[in-house]
Amino acid sequence: MTVNRKLVPIEQAFEILNQSANSFNIATISRIIGPLNEEILRQAIDLIQYHHPRLNSRIIGTLDNLRFEMGSSKLPLRVVNNLYKEQWQEVLVEELNQKIESHKSLARFILVSSESENNVNYLITILHHAISDGLSSVRLHSEILTHCQKIASDESISQVFSLPPLPPIQELLPKSIQGWRGQMNGILLLLRLKLQEIWYRPKSLNFEKFVPIESRHCSVVHRQLDEQLTEKLINFCRKEKTTVQAALCAAFMFAVAKEINGEEMTEICLSCRSEVSLRNRLQPVVSDENMGVLASSITSFHTLGKNTSFWNLAKAVKQYLEEGLRCDDIFSIVLMLNKIVQSLLAHPNEAPVSVAITNIGQVNIPNTYGLFELEEISFVPGQAAFGGIFGAAVATFQGKMLLNFMFSEPSISKDLIEELANNAISYIVDACCQELKQTGETPVLQL
Repeated sequence: MTVNRKLVPIEQAFEILNQSANSFNIATISRIIGPLNEEILRQAIDLIQYHHPRLNSRIIGTLDNLRFEMGSSKLPLRVVNNLYKEQWQEVLVEELNQKIESHKSLARFILVSSESENNVNYLITILHHAISDGLSSVRLHSEILTHCQKIASDESISQVFSLPPLPPIQELLPKSIQGWRGQMNGILLLLRLKLQEIWYRPKSLNFEKFVPIESRHCSVVHRQLDEQLTEKLINFCRKEKTTVQAALCAAFMFAVAKEINGEEMTEICLSCRSEVSLRNRLQPVVSDENMGVLASSITSFHTLGKNTSFWNLAKAVKQYLEEGLRCDDIFSIVLMLNKIVQSLLAHPNEAPVSVAITNIGQVNIPNTYGLFELEEISFVPGQAAFGGIFGAAVATFQGKMLLNFMFSEPSISKDLIEELANNAISYIVDACCQELKQTGETPVLQL
């Protein structure tokens, strides 16, 4: 399989967003304890660039004829001396609002070294969404740290080989969705989505300010659930026969409903988009070692009222997701995403959905790499283009759930997102931690 090829629709969509709105590229953030420096990291980056063919690629051509081409320049590495504890968050926002120079390379790296905290570093990677999803980006950090461990210890590194490039995702979809039948299914999907919008008429957050897409920028609000609350949430989801994803969707929708309707909680319909991995649903199954955009989404519609219970709403979300995973729509989204994105860009003052959550679940990578300890890791896609969405990227590592709430300013203000984030977490606390509240133990929210 050649590295040089034409971009498929889902890849085209993300390059259009990169060029037009500096948006939807994926940032991954690691907090690393240990003597990480530019020299060690530079060598590790060069090794992973050779290992992954898409990191050694660039995108060329016009928007209607985009191609991957082998021959990326050396992947950029910037070093920032962190003057105060939370400066990494400012660096993250700055990077999320810079497009990737895709004609040169498809990734860049930033090392934020703390001067106020001894041996504390933040590694931020910005990956083009056309070559990576959340799972890919998080695993890449583990690969980088594995190389850093060997380099820092003067351990010999066995020869690094270049992975064979993945085929275009269309060739990995079920046979039933390929060819003319797949195109017909895609067109029918677009019609169904439009009819659902007309039928349900879901509400979304109001735009606080209307500006053109090119004047919007992405901001992020970071929250954590400590080990105690994360464990309780997981256990209560098992007890209620639902999932963590469904419970998060319920909490987010309650928060949005409260913002729109106030305390009255009159009946309201909301839409909720959940990202789903396709790796185990492709033919053949794609290994976690391979980078790629191998994800789709399912949008569900729910009516909330005064008597809607948290766990019943979560169960309804779970049922909707299970039904969605059994049909071909998750594959049709991949084929039609370019058309969907172009339609959204043509209506920039309309929110695509009320709530959106991309949750990669438990991050199963080591936390110790010789001299280096991976203390935290999370990710977030840039979200500058589309306003009116209450969304978050979620990952659980070493028992803690990390949530990055991404939003488009000035369509939505940071104050509002912070309020919504706190309210959503309060709904989780109310749903599964009444005994903690009664005893006064509330170690649940870290700002």
